Amino acid sequence: MSENVRVTAIFSEFQKSLDDEQELREVIRSICKEVDQISRETTTVLQAIHHSEAGVSAACTRARELFEKAHDGYGRLKNVVPSTDYYKYQDHWRFITQRYCFLIALTIWLEKGILVMHATVAEILGISAVEQKEGFHLDIEDYLVGLLTMCTELSRLAVNSVTQGDYSRPLQISKFVMELNAGFRLLNLKNDHLRKRFDALKYDVKKIEEVVYDLSIRGLLPKPIVELDTQ
Repeated sequence: MSENVRVTAIFSEFQKSLDDEQELREVIRSICKEVDQISRETTTVLQAIHHSEAGVSAACTRARELFEKAHDGYGRLKNVVPSTDYYKYQDHWRFITQRYCFLIALTIWLEKGILVMHATVAEILGISAVEQKEGFHLDIEDYLVGLLTMCTELSRLAVNSVTQGDYSRPLQISKFVMELNAGFRLLNLKNDHLRKRFDALKYDVKKIEEVVYDLSIRGLLPKPIVELDTQ
């Protein structure tokens, strides 16, 4: 075999690998486009919480239905992405996943008033919660970005709740976000994007504090329930 023939054969293999990778990227892009569309629909559905307290339950129910569709989409992604190439293709779904972390965290807070766990978000999306070098999983940094985005949305909800005449919700939001802020301060954040998002949390905290303070000086805060001693 001549040197020219050998070089041609080698580069033909390179081209085949490039073609296969491009084909896989197109499949991933197609799935991500569908999953992203579902996340946008969910975002629109959850905007109802800012308009009426009565619409919160229905919005959460619909969001749960959409999460099931997203679960199917992530299942397809998990099947097509090679287990050893998660980080090679992660940029295709990273921001979509961060949005889902935010939407799921917000939905569960609206339903139960609690912080959603990393493992719970992964379970809802149908992927592994284990942080690992190989395999499709929910990156912890994506989960944390989702929580920070939720805080921004809750600060907005605190303002809109007052507009609707709900003076107890800002207190609930304030307590929750303060606890979350304290938790984040325990972390040594090295990811630039995550650190910038955390830096913005102080503005959300300030916004919520201003709402609660305004209610306080106006005498609109709910009075604590005092239990009478019947003994």
